[in-house]
Amino acid sequence: MPEGVTEQSLLTQSLWNGAWIAALATGIVVWGLILWACAFHRKKKNSPDRLPPQVRYNLPIEILYTVVPIIMVSVFFYFTSRDETTIMKVTGTAPVKVKVDGFQWSWRFTTEYQGKTAKVDGVPVDLAKQSVENPEGPQLVLPTGSEVEFELHSPDVIHSFWVPAFLFKQDVFPGQVHNKFQIKTLNRPGVFVGRCAELCGVDHSKMLFSVKLVPQTEFDQYIQSQAGSAQ
Repeated sequence: MPEGVTEQSLLTQSLWNGAWIAALATGIVVWGLILWACAFHRKKKNSPDRLPPQVRYNLPIEILYTVVPIIMVSVFFYFTSRDETTIMKVTGTAPVKVKVDGFQWSWRFTTEYQGKTAKVDGVPVDLAKQSVENPEGPQLVLPTGSEVEFELHSPDVIHSFWVPAFLFKQDVFPGQVHNKFQIKTLNRPGVFVGRCAELCGVDHSKMLFSVKLVPQTEFDQYIQSQAGSAQ
Protein backbone atom coordinates (compact mmCIF):
# COMPACT_ATOMS: atom_id res chain seq x y z
CA MET A 1 0.00 0.00 0.00
CA PRO A 2 1.20 3.57 -0.65
CA GLU A 3 2.22 5.52 2.43
CA GLY A 4 -0.82 7.61 3.34
CA VAL A 5 -0.51 11.39 3.53
CA THR A 6 -3.84 12.14 5.23
CA GLU A 7 -5.33 11.29 8.62
CA GLN A 8 -8.17 9.51 6.83
CA SER A 9 -5.69 7.29 4.98
CA LEU A 10 -4.47 5.94 8.33
CA LEU A 11 -8.01 4.75 9.08
CA THR A 12 -8.23 3.11 5.66
CA GLN A 13 -4.91 1.34 6.21
CA SER A 14 -5.97 0.13 9.65
CA LEU A 15 -9.29 -1.20 8.33
CA TRP A 16 -7.51 -2.91 5.43
CA ASN A 17 -4.95 -4.54 7.74
CA GLY A 18 -7.65 -5.75 10.13
CA ALA A 19 -9.70 -7.24 7.28
CA TRP A 20 -6.67 -9.11 5.93
CA ILE A 21 -5.76 -10.49 9.37
CA ALA A 22 -9.33 -11.70 9.90
CA ALA A 23 -9.47 -13.20 6.41
CA LEU A 24 -6.15 -14.98 6.93
CA ALA A 25 -7.29 -16.37 10.28
CA THR A 26 -10.49 -17.64 8.67
CA GLY A 27 -8.48 -19.17 5.85
CA ILE A 28 -6.22 -21.01 8.28
CA VAL A 29 -9.27 -22.52 10.04
CA VAL A 30 -10.87 -23.55 6.73
CA TRP A 31 -7.64 -25.02 5.37
CA GLY A 32 -7.16 -26.89 8.64
CA LEU A 33 -10.67 -28.38 8.48
CA ILE A 34 -10.15 -29.43 4.85
CA LEU A 35 -6.87 -31.20 5.67
CA TRP A 36 -8.39 -32.77 8.78
CA ALA A 37 -11.33 -34.12 6.75
CA CYS A 38 -8.97 -35.44 4.06
CA ALA A 39 -6.77 -37.16 6.64
CA PHE A 40 -9.35 -38.69 8.99
CA HIS A 41 -12.52 -39.10 6.90
CA ARG A 42 -11.23 -40.68 3.72
CA LYS A 43 -12.16 -44.17 2.60
CA LYS A 44 -10.20 -46.92 4.34
CA LYS A 45 -8.28 -49.48 2.32
CA ASN A 46 -9.59 -52.39 4.37
CA SER A 47 -13.23 -51.31 3.88
CA PRO A 48 -13.45 -49.32 0.62
CA ASP A 49 -17.26 -49.50 0.45
CA ARG A 50 -17.83 -48.14 3.93
CA LEU A 51 -18.62 -44.45 4.16
CA PRO A 52 -16.97 -42.34 6.85
CA PRO A 53 -19.18 -41.08 9.70
CA GLN A 54 -21.73 -38.56 8.39
CA VAL A 55 -22.78 -35.32 10.10
CA ARG A 56 -25.90 -34.47 8.12
CA TYR A 57 -28.84 -33.07 10.10
CA ASN A 58 -26.55 -32.33 13.03
CA LEU A 59 -28.36 -29.38 14.57
CA PRO A 60 -25.50 -28.03 16.75
CA ILE A 61 -23.09 -28.01 13.79
CA GLU A 62 -25.65 -26.35 11.48
CA ILE A 63 -26.30 -23.67 14.13
CA LEU A 64 -22.54 -23.14 14.41
CA TYR A 65 -22.23 -22.80 10.60
CA THR A 66 -24.95 -20.13 10.68
CA VAL A 67 -24.05 -18.16 13.79
CA VAL A 68 -20.28 -17.84 13.19
CA PRO A 69 -20.59 -16.22 9.71
CA ILE A 70 -23.28 -13.85 11.03
CA ILE A 71 -20.96 -12.75 13.84
CA MET A 72 -18.06 -12.30 11.40
CA VAL A 73 -20.10 -10.24 8.94
CA SER A 74 -21.50 -8.12 11.79
CA VAL A 75 -17.99 -7.34 13.04
CA PHE A 76 -16.82 -6.42 9.53
CA PHE A 77 -19.90 -4.24 9.05
CA TYR A 78 -19.38 -2.43 12.35
CA PHE A 79 -15.76 -1.47 11.72
CA THR A 80 -16.41 -0.59 8.08
CA SER A 81 -19.41 1.59 8.94
CA ARG A 82 -17.52 3.28 11.79
CA ASP A 83 -14.50 4.16 9.67
CA GLU A 84 -16.54 5.11 6.60
CA THR A 85 -18.56 7.57 8.68
CA THR A 86 -15.35 9.24 9.83
CA ILE A 87 -13.71 9.22 6.40
CA MET A 88 -16.75 10.72 4.66
CA LYS A 89 -17.47 13.36 7.31
CA VAL A 90 -17.58 16.92 5.94
CA THR A 91 -17.66 19.65 8.57
CA GLY A 92 -17.86 22.64 6.22
CA THR A 93 -15.26 24.48 8.31
CA ALA A 94 -12.10 23.49 6.42
CA PRO A 95 -9.92 26.57 5.82
CA VAL A 96 -8.95 25.34 2.34
CA LYS A 97 -11.69 24.54 -0.17
CA VAL A 98 -10.98 23.02 -3.56
CA LYS A 99 -13.47 22.81 -6.42
CA VAL A 100 -12.52 19.94 -8.71
CA ASP A 101 -13.86 19.87 -12.27
CA GLY A 102 -13.19 16.64 -14.12
CA PHE A 103 -13.81 16.91 -17.85
CA GLN A 104 -12.85 15.07 -21.02
CA TRP A 105 -9.91 14.79 -20.60
CA SER A 106 -8.22 16.69 -17.79
CA TRP A 107 -8.83 18.49 -14.50
CA ARG A 108 -9.47 22.01 -13.28
CA PHE A 109 -8.70 22.97 -9.67
CA THR A 110 -10.04 26.13 -8.06
CA THR A 111 -8.63 26.67 -4.57
CA GLU A 112 -10.21 29.10 -2.11
CA TYR A 113 -8.29 30.22 0.97
CA GLN A 114 -8.88 33.27 3.17
CA GLY A 115 -10.93 35.01 0.50
CA LYS A 116 -8.36 34.41 -2.24
CA THR A 117 -8.75 32.10 -5.23
CA ALA A 118 -6.14 30.22 -7.24
CA LYS A 119 -7.14 28.38 -10.41
CA VAL A 120 -5.20 25.67 -12.24
CA ASP A 121 -6.47 24.45 -15.61
CA GLY A 122 -5.26 21.32 -17.36
CA VAL A 123 -5.17 19.72 -20.81
CA PRO A 124 -4.56 16.05 -21.78
CA VAL A 125 -0.95 15.20 -20.96
CA ASP A 126 1.83 13.55 -22.90
CA LEU A 127 2.10 10.04 -21.43
CA ALA A 128 5.66 9.70 -22.70
CA LYS A 129 6.76 12.36 -20.22
CA GLN A 130 4.82 11.03 -17.23
CA SER A 131 6.82 9.71 -14.27
CA VAL A 132 6.71 9.74 -10.48
CA GLU A 133 9.62 12.18 -10.43
CA ASN A 134 8.12 14.37 -13.15
CA PRO A 135 4.33 14.10 -12.92
CA GLU A 136 2.49 15.62 -15.88
CA GLY A 137 -0.83 17.40 -15.86
CA PRO A 138 -2.25 20.16 -13.65
CA GLN A 139 -0.82 20.39 -10.15
CA LEU A 140 -2.92 21.04 -7.05
CA VAL A 141 -0.95 22.73 -4.28
CA LEU A 142 -2.12 22.13 -0.68
CA PRO A 143 -0.70 22.95 2.76
CA THR A 144 0.51 20.25 5.13
CA GLY A 145 -1.27 19.76 8.45
CA SER A 146 -4.48 21.40 7.25
CA GLU A 147 -8.11 20.50 6.66
CA VAL A 148 -9.10 20.54 2.98
CA GLU A 149 -12.62 20.22 1.58
CA PHE A 150 -13.13 18.96 -1.97
CA GLU A 151 -16.22 19.57 -4.09
CA LEU A 152 -16.39 17.45 -7.25
CA HIS A 153 -18.10 18.40 -10.51
CA SER A 154 -18.27 17.08 -14.08
CA PRO A 155 -19.81 18.76 -17.17
CA ASP A 156 -19.86 15.63 -19.33
CA VAL A 157 -19.48 12.02 -18.09
CA ILE A 158 -18.57 10.17 -14.90
CA HIS A 159 -14.94 10.54 -13.84
CA SER A 160 -13.21 9.44 -10.63
CA PHE A 161 -10.86 11.60 -8.57
CA TRP A 162 -8.11 9.35 -7.24
CA VAL A 163 -4.90 10.13 -5.39
CA PRO A 164 -3.36 6.79 -4.35
CA ALA A 165 -1.49 8.47 -1.47
CA PHE A 166 -4.89 9.48 -0.02
CA LEU A 167 -5.93 5.77 -0.03
CA PHE A 168 -9.24 7.15 -1.26
CA LYS A 169 -11.09 7.94 -4.46
CA GLN A 170 -14.50 9.34 -5.23
CA ASP A 171 -16.54 9.39 -8.43
CA VAL A 172 -17.30 12.69 -10.13
CA PHE A 173 -20.89 12.67 -11.39
CA PRO A 174 -22.36 15.14 -13.92
CA GLY A 175 -25.22 17.14 -12.45
CA GLN A 176 -24.42 16.25 -8.82
CA VAL A 177 -23.74 19.45 -6.88
CA HIS A 178 -23.20 18.09 -3.35
CA ASN A 179 -20.45 15.58 -4.07
CA LYS A 180 -17.92 16.38 -1.34
CA PHE A 181 -15.29 14.88 0.91
CA GLN A 182 -12.79 16.26 3.39
CA ILE A 183 -9.25 15.34 4.37
CA LYS A 184 -6.62 16.49 6.82
CA THR A 185 -3.15 16.39 5.34
CA LEU A 186 -0.23 15.09 7.39
CA ASN A 187 3.09 16.91 7.74
CA ARG A 188 4.63 15.07 4.80
CA PRO A 189 5.65 17.48 2.03
CA GLY A 190 6.02 15.99 -1.41
CA VAL A 191 4.45 15.51 -4.82
CA PHE A 192 1.89 12.73 -5.23
CA VAL A 193 0.42 11.53 -8.52
CA GLY A 194 -3.31 11.39 -9.20
CA ARG A 195 -5.46 10.11 -12.02
CA CYS A 196 -8.98 9.38 -13.18
CA ALA A 197 -10.08 5.91 -12.05
CA GLU A 198 -13.25 5.68 -14.18
CA LEU A 199 -13.12 4.83 -17.89
CA CYS A 200 -14.46 8.04 -19.42
CA GLY A 201 -13.53 8.04 -23.10
CA VAL A 202 -10.74 7.81 -25.62
CA ASP A 203 -8.20 9.90 -23.65
CA HIS A 204 -9.10 8.59 -20.21
CA SER A 205 -5.49 7.46 -19.64
CA LYS A 206 -4.28 11.05 -20.11
CA MET A 207 -6.32 12.42 -17.19
CA LEU A 208 -3.29 12.71 -14.95
CA PHE A 209 -2.54 15.29 -12.30
CA SER A 210 -0.46 15.71 -9.16
CA VAL A 211 -0.93 17.00 -5.63
CA LYS A 212 1.92 18.96 -4.07
CA LEU A 213 1.95 19.24 -0.28
CA VAL A 214 3.98 22.19 0.98
CA PRO A 215 4.52 23.89 4.37
CA GLN A 216 1.92 26.51 5.34
CA THR A 217 4.25 29.45 4.68
CA GLU A 218 5.00 28.23 1.16
CA PHE A 219 1.29 27.68 0.53
CA ASP A 220 0.52 31.23 1.65
CA GLN A 221 3.08 32.53 -0.85
CA TYR A 222 1.60 30.35 -3.58
CA ILE A 223 -1.92 31.61 -2.96
CA GLN A 224 -0.70 35.20 -2.88
CA SER A 225 1.09 34.81 -6.21
CA GLN A 226 -1.74 32.92 -7.93
CA ALA A 227 -4.77 34.70 -6.47
CA GLY A 228 -7.18 35.84 -9.11
CA SER A 229 -5.18 34.38 -12.01
CA ALA A 230 -5.35 31.21 -14.07
CA GLN A 231 -2.24 29.12 -14.64
